[in-house]
Amino acid sequence: MEQEPTAATDVIRPPGPSGYPVVGNLVEFVRDQYAFTERCAREYGDIAYYEVLGRSFYQVNSPEGIEHVLVHNNENYVKGELFQESLGPVLGNGLLNSEGEFWRRQRHLIGPAFEPDRIAEYAETMVERTEETAAQWRDGAVRDVNEDMMELTLEIVADALFGVDVGRDVDTVASSLEVVMDYQEGLSADMLPVDVPTPGKRRLDRAIADLERVVYRIVDERSRNPGDDVVSRMLSVEDETGRGMSREQIRDEVMTLLLAGHETTALALTFTTFLLAQHPRVERRLLDELDEQLGGDPSGFEDVRNLPYLEKVVEESMRLYPPVPGIIREATDRDEIAGYTIPEGATISINQWTVHRDPEYYDDPMAFRPERWTAEMEAELPPLAYFPFSAGPRRCVGDRFAMLEAKVVLATLLQRYHLELVSDPSLDLVATITARPRDPVMMRIHERD
Repeated sequence: MEQEPTAATDVIRPPGPSGYPVVGNLVEFVRDQYAFTERCAREYGDIAYYEVLGRSFYQVNSPEGIEHVLVHNNENYVKGELFQESLGPVLGNGLLNSEGEFWRRQRHLIGPAFEPDRIAEYAETMVERTEETAAQWRDGAVRDVNEDMMELTLEIVADALFGVDVGRDVDTVASSLEVVMDYQEGLSADMLPVDVPTPGKRRLDRAIADLERVVYRIVDERSRNPGDDVVSRMLSVEDETGRGMSREQIRDEVMTLLLAGHETTALALTFTTFLLAQHPRVERRLLDELDEQLGGDPSGFEDVRNLPYLEKVVEESMRLYPPVPGIIREATDRDEIAGYTIPEGATISINQWTVHRDPEYYDDPMAFRPERWTAEMEAELPPLAYFPFSAGPRRCVGDRFAMLEAKVVLATLLQRYHLELVSDPSLDLVATITARPRDPVMMRIHERD
């Protein structure tokens, strides 16, 4: 499906899969979004075009094209209408959703919380919370590791960034987040406008109200007892006119940090333990490194910097199973990528999932091989052939926090326990904003001698 340029349009549209009248490629898209995007990349090259219910998508597949969108010409590509429809009701105008000068102001405000010196201070909290989780596990017990990781990373984010304990709110946040993600899957399936009063929308409204109660409790607690944390900083900041942030804007930023800050790291931990359980050779090599460097002691900030194989394990896990499998952007002005026209208002689809598994960039891409991450391999890899945290100005502000957290949690848990996979050795992933397992990831806990 390729449009030739004409004198009237001067538009060169990329090739792409044929679709049906009205619905376009909806059926194949909904049936398996991951397989569909992989097919578009494999069969149509650097950029592919498809339609879903009248909406046009331009799927950019080459690292060079992705770098153009996210880095070199990033000001032409905003989060856009589709992204706002999906996450706006939950995150409001928080850092993930906002644009332009307002986004730059908020990024400048929140950024210091993720500077290297602050990141180092969070390691102790990460260890303490992980040890509390480890103490609750029992030899021989079978647990849903994804559920455990979601709870653990939620508690770490709340403690480290907000200085509060959300232990009593874990179930509320978990169940509400499940509703939010179910709603995202529904949006992907039917593309209905967010203002259509479906049963799913009503459930979403209730879930958001429950999340807001947790968020406003955090804000109120920091208002009464300010400290050296992100929320206290937001409560005290003023612009050049002496105006501070509104309660609603603080709500949006806390909601963003609370949800985005724990969901993706929890998934990275789930996927990594899932892969290690099926690759005993990799697990053995990792344990040898942990034994040699830590000797059973907790892993602090400096310790994990001396665990190169652990870092490779996490990198390889996020290559095969990127917690955020795709990115959406909208063109604010006409552009050109790989010789094809990108019209103003076009929806751009960029997929870590497909690029990270592309054999053009990775030898034996479906194999879990942490040792592939050598200095030589990384030097030869195109810059945007690996981008689990996105890239450019909108790169995840918490990327260093997330990497430290993943390494600290894994180093702490794996020294004490071996995790045996007892559920399905393949993963059925839901296509939402994140790549979530559809079913529990069940593992039997074995205490190490």
